[in-house]
Amino acid sequence: MTFRDRVDAGRQLAMRLSIYANREDAIVLGIPRGGITVAFEVARALNVPMDILLSRKLGVPGQEELAFGAIAAGGGRYLDQQTIEATGIPEQEIERVTQEVTRTLQERALLYRGHRPSLNVTGKTVILVDDGIATGASVYAAIHALRQMKPASLVLAVPVAPAATCAWLKTEVDELVCVYAPERFYAVGQFYELFPQVEDDEVQDILQRVGRLPVAKSSAVESSSGGSKSDVSIDLDNVQLEGILSIPHDPKGIVLFVHGSGSSRHSSRNRYVAGVLQTQGIATLLFDLLTNEEELLDQTNAGFRFNIELLTKRLIGVTQWITRHPTVQTLPVGYFGASTGAAAALAAAARLPTLISAIVSRGGRPDLAGRALGLVRAPVLLIVGGNDEMVIGLNRKALNKLASPGKKLVIVPGATHLFEEPGALEKVAQLSAEWFAGIFVSDRSSREPNASYVSGALR
Repeated sequence: MTFRDRVDAGRQLAMRLSIYANREDAIVLGIPRGGITVAFEVARALNVPMDILLSRKLGVPGQEELAFGAIAAGGGRYLDQQTIEATGIPEQEIERVTQEVTRTLQERALLYRGHRPSLNVTGKTVILVDDGIATGASVYAAIHALRQMKPASLVLAVPVAPAATCAWLKTEVDELVCVYAPERFYAVGQFYELFPQVEDDEVQDILQRVGRLPVAKSSAVESSSGGSKSDVSIDLDNVQLEGILSIPHDPKGIVLFVHGSGSSRHSSRNRYVAGVLQTQGIATLLFDLLTNEEELLDQTNAGFRFNIELLTKRLIGVTQWITRHPTVQTLPVGYFGASTGAAAALAAAARLPTLISAIVSRGGRPDLAGRALGLVRAPVLLIVGGNDEMVIGLNRKALNKLASPGKKLVIVPGATHLFEEPGALEKVAQLSAEWFAGIFVSDRSSREPNASYVSGALR
């Protein structure tokens, strides 16, 4: 058994969703009835509001198992035009079925929620939670109905689902989070020690408890690690970059995240790792290497993400900026690079040999740093997925060229390039936290404040 019960499943799922904690723009929606218990634990752990998502498919008259669309309580309706055309359903039948199902949903909403209004999801980050997925047909309909209600982004989060179903549904949402995705799958209940049916009165009770949850309404200046968190604008010579600076109490050092493909501070993987570092007393700066205009062009031709010289210059500029920041200027500095961002991190470290204390590469392309590898002096940890065979070879060659006296290659078994497999990203975060913390502690005791290095090495 993977989970003791739905409460345990919800708590494990919440750990995978920690980047959404205390977010004023986040909402958890549970799918009745089994998903409600799981969703409650997620909402409580993340300290965000919760509601239910009532949705039903619209069945073709006479073939009710065949859906021609779906609706969600609150106004979302999705119509599958291909099925409608193939079955020839007339417009009046579509409206009749829609009204009939709408009445059913209204009755269920009144039963569960009473006269309390539903939460508005428009413009919000919606975390849709169930206790598990089998075929995915029902949640697929719910996703498309929910999309009509215009959320800013949609995260599908479940404790367990078949690997094949996850691969399919991943393309339908902005992010999919699944604790366990086995290849062999018979039923959701097989992965729970206790899996009783959830009754209507339990749903009512949970929704009443939701109203008593002490959801914070902060200005997002307190981070989950108890320190501070703030949005920052970084002015370089001819460009302004946006970032998120998080500083725990009494930090050991600061890590700058250098994301390659997409170059966004909103990378869910980097934000997860950053959150783990913060719990270990390490400050983090997540920032965009590209402007919005550059990122749009990059999505078309991938030209910017492979411009290592440009990314390196931007990173050096951001490093200069952070070492002048009054709250962190005395801290040792590290780089966490992903994909082509790892090459930029190594190239920048080669040009700042007295300033950069440690580097971690996640699924990176250190080979793209070229001759800079022979100039890197900081300790370097290269982390690669065991199934990412081409990148393993490139990292091994780069490891041999690195001049760093402290260098190491770690291969995470069973992981692919994005470390999406259960436990893979957690392993990356654990390895990174240990690498940075160990180096920062010894480095901080033997070095002068960064401000002296800025004047000597950068100006």
